[in-house]
Amino acid sequence: MHALSMKNLTIFLIPAAFLTATIWFFPQVATLPPGRLELLPFIPYLTMALGMMLSFHFHRGRAFFVFLVLIAVYWSFRGHLNGAPTGITATVLFQSVCVLVPLNITLFSLMRERGIMTVAGRLRFAFLALQALFVGWAMEPGHVAVQQLLSCRFTESHLLAGLQLPQPALPVIVLGTAVVIGRAARGQSPIDASLLGVMAAFVVACNGIGAEFVTPVFMAAAAAILTLGVLKDSYNMAFRDELTGLPSRRALNEQLTWLGRRYTVAMVDVDHFKRFNDTYGHDVGDQVLRMVASKLRGVGGGGKVYRYGGEEFTILFHRKEREEVLADLEGLRRTIADYQMRLRGTDRPSSSKEGKKLRYGTGRGNATVSVTVSIGVAESSADRRRPADVIKAADQALYRAKGGGRNRVCS
Repeated sequence: MHALSMKNLTIFLIPAAFLTATIWFFPQVATLPPGRLELLPFIPYLTMALGMMLSFHFHRGRAFFVFLVLIAVYWSFRGHLNGAPTGITATVLFQSVCVLVPLNITLFSLMRERGIMTVAGRLRFAFLALQALFVGWAMEPGHVAVQQLLSCRFTESHLLAGLQLPQPALPVIVLGTAVVIGRAARGQSPIDASLLGVMAAFVVACNGIGAEFVTPVFMAAAAAILTLGVLKDSYNMAFRDELTGLPSRRALNEQLTWLGRRYTVAMVDVDHFKRFNDTYGHDVGDQVLRMVASKLRGVGGGGKVYRYGGEEFTILFHRKEREEVLADLEGLRRTIADYQMRLRGTDRPSSSKEGKKLRYGTGRGNATVSVTVSIGVAESSADRRRPADVIKAADQALYRAKGGGRNRVCS
């Protein structure tokens, strides 16, 4: 598992903030007017239904099936439990759910998006249906071995004595949490990050099953966190370039709608990019684009970088004049030109760790290439009031940089 950095962990900020807000708000629930408290048990249904509809609309199958699990569990709790579980039927239901839901959250975090009404989606429906049948079977009298397994106590620790959660669920929750954290930190997927919030909220909801208001409030919080993850993931799909991770041209167009009168635009183009593709293949071309994008992120002067399309990028300097950013752009050009990019060879190792060493120059045997960029710069002015005019002027400056020999900044 890759080491987790602070940058990786920022993906968890929204779920953590929402869960913290729920914990802070919970003591105020009891003070709500009686009419609103009567509606509280139905809020999780509404939140889950909204999340399911959004997941279906945006084709987010993993989130859809987690919503399906949550709504089935909450419906089961409402039908069989009135507070803490009593009796064999309610107890087995509660214990089974405490094990299976964290397990399903973990499994869905590891699965790839395969749609909902697809072959893979139908298999996932069947997988969940089999679990429901198992729980129903285990709830029937006579299945003593399963019931004893679910109620097994591994230790009599005082730390665990106050938990409502069955002890067999604890290793599933701990290991599942570690898997979800690692998956989300590596993939930087808002849905994966929200699954961690769902796991935490669900654990609180189950452990507070005997306390008033805890279960509906935290089941609603779990659904809301996952809904936010679906929305954030869909936003990223629309406004973020998948290859480079930079904001896309659509995001640039949105940004340009509210700019003031003072700003500078730089258009950046990778020199001889077609030659890289023709010589080394599209995989190396993608490698070049990712490398250039990573260098562009380090531009000074407060520049915000976007992928404009193909091998072309845009840097937007808000409240900056052209002369203020030329030195930063020249430094950026030199940084890219001086970087020796190590190409992946056909004999690259199967280990991704070793491959990364070779790719970034700490390994041996692979060839290196230099990449250069041409940059055209233009600022807003009385003659260029519209953003489209500034971009056009920057494009014209870029053509002059290309025509003048490439690997230069022109304004």
